[in-house]
Amino acid sequence: MNKERIIQELRQIFSKQAIIDYCFIIIGAFIMALGVGVFLVDAKVVPGGVSGLAMAVHYLSGNTIPVGLMMWVFNIPLYIWGVRVLGKQFGIRTVVGFTMNSFFIDFVRGRVPGFESIQMHLHPSIVQLRQNDFLLLILTGAVLVGLGLGIIFKFRGTTAGSDVVAAVARKRFGINPGATFMTVDFVVIVLAGIVIHVRHLSGARPALTLTLYAFVLLFVSSRIVDVIIDGFDYARSAFIMSKKTDEISRVITRDFSRGATAFEARGLYKDQKREVLYTVLTRKEITELTRAVKEVDPNAFVIVNNVHEVLGNGFRPRI
Repeated sequence: MNKERIIQELRQIFSKQAIIDYCFIIIGAFIMALGVGVFLVDAKVVPGGVSGLAMAVHYLSGNTIPVGLMMWVFNIPLYIWGVRVLGKQFGIRTVVGFTMNSFFIDFVRGRVPGFESIQMHLHPSIVQLRQNDFLLLILTGAVLVGLGLGIIFKFRGTTAGSDVVAAVARKRFGINPGATFMTVDFVVIVLAGIVIHVRHLSGARPALTLTLYAFVLLFVSSRIVDVIIDGFDYARSAFIMSKKTDEISRVITRDFSRGATAFEARGLYKDQKREVLYTVLTRKEITELTRAVKEVDPNAFVIVNNVHEVLGNGFRPRI
């Protein structure tokens, strides 16, 4: 029985979909590492979580302890804690996520033995941004962090750290994960700001200014994560309430080559039974549909909603 279970688990780990997931998790880890290692570490603007804590230790050590290595060290006990409390919820995808992210951060900064010449954070264009266009530097770092983290989450990976703390807090104490993330990130950012202030590392910018930049970074990166996970709105759904649903349904199927579903409903205001049509179209088509519906029935009631993903004929699937 144990042998069969091991074989089944190995098949899941090395299935085609799993390999695709690992590849995208590694890509996401590299993109996130670019944001942290190239744009944020030397700017002394921390992204919160374990990466921000590792950056604070990096500053305390006089820049001698590599950020990526410190992140990996912090994540190992958190990962073990998460597995003990939550079981195998944090599986191999988590190990791949935080290990590759830590490795790539030190790699792009030239802190990996044998690759010391790769110091992307010292590229003249990055240095010029750091000196003359600090806001663009931080925004670029925020976008890269959010993009990389979003890809990792999209393909069912994590970078351990705050994810483990949030999951354990939810199971043990019933605390909302959002509140945990916000608390952890706030504490880490403030702590890093104190370290920068005490060690006089802020340079031309006060530590408080760098801390405020960190909160802007946190907001932008979190919004990018949401966009990657939910996707940009690329379709619209419409509820159509009318006395001429037969004519409208013919317009939908004939003119737009789309399907529609009719529901039996009862309007509470006038206590009348009527049909409600539901259909999904592209953003371009929805404008044409509302115009066509008004031509068929000027009194029709139409509700249009954003749609993030559609699985079915006529729509492109998301990755």
